[in-house]
Amino acid sequence: MPKPLRKAVMPVAGLGTRFLPATKTVAKELLPVVDRPLIQYAVDEARAAGIEQFCFVTGRGKTAIVEQFDLAFELEATLRERGKQKELEELHAQALPPGSVLTTRQQVPLGLGHAIWCARHFIADEPFAILLPDDLMMCDVSCTKQLADAYQETGGNVVAIEEVPMERVSKYGVLDIAEDKGRLVSVKGLVEKPKPEVAPSNLTVIGRYVLMPEVIGHLAKHEKGAGGEIQLTDGMAKLIGSQPFHGLRYEGRRFDCGDKLGFLEAQLAFALQRPELAEGVRGFLPNYR
Repeated sequence: MPKPLRKAVMPVAGLGTRFLPATKTVAKELLPVVDRPLIQYAVDEARAAGIEQFCFVTGRGKTAIVEQFDLAFELEATLRERGKQKELEELHAQALPPGSVLTTRQQVPLGLGHAIWCARHFIADEPFAILLPDDLMMCDVSCTKQLADAYQETGGNVVAIEEVPMERVSKYGVLDIAEDKGRLVSVKGLVEKPKPEVAPSNLTVIGRYVLMPEVIGHLAKHEKGAGGEIQLTDGMAKLIGSQPFHGLRYEGRRFDCGDKLGFLEAQLAFALQRPELAEGVRGFLPNYR
């Protein structure tokens, strides 16, 4: 039986330069989509998959991310005094249990693989999920839950994948396919940001992973890959052949909230999912065609 999937690592050390000046003093992971910050969506998604422990890989100026999941005594007292029970219950629902959150620092931006390596003591010898909050998922079943179920089925590494036009593969980690089984794809290789003319497929890895702890041993070598950074894709590729490795065609939709247009589209999509907002949004949209 595969070990239980209890841990999630969330790399949140990025500077958010594409959203300056908004991210000069506010972490990009705290930018709200409707009324919830991106990091909240990611944590809620992980919790829906049974994740119990979280490690935020932070950088300078990112302490407010952890406070998002802490108790706010003064705020709660004010809400209680004013009879705002609904708002109080929402705060209680998003707070994480004591001892379930750890942080570690990535002092130097050396790549995603380096960020995951910084969480090595948290990961220890257990399988773990990785969620990149920039990728906001809209799924009936939590995307991480879908990956967790696939991990239980295959007993190994599973990454969420989607097809993109060939001219865009140079922005992603790309799968070299051994066998396409429909929902699951067995993987024989991974290539980070290949040129379209040499890409092995157009199946790309998005910001959701379930990985075995052995990847840390490969990342610990600090070998630089594409862009001169320590790439997580390179570490994952070295697991192939010694462990099961699959891509999962998840059911749902991804919004790239690291991009301004993707972030704006997510605002509309998630607002339209809210019964108290949908009618109003549909009412004003024709004004902007």
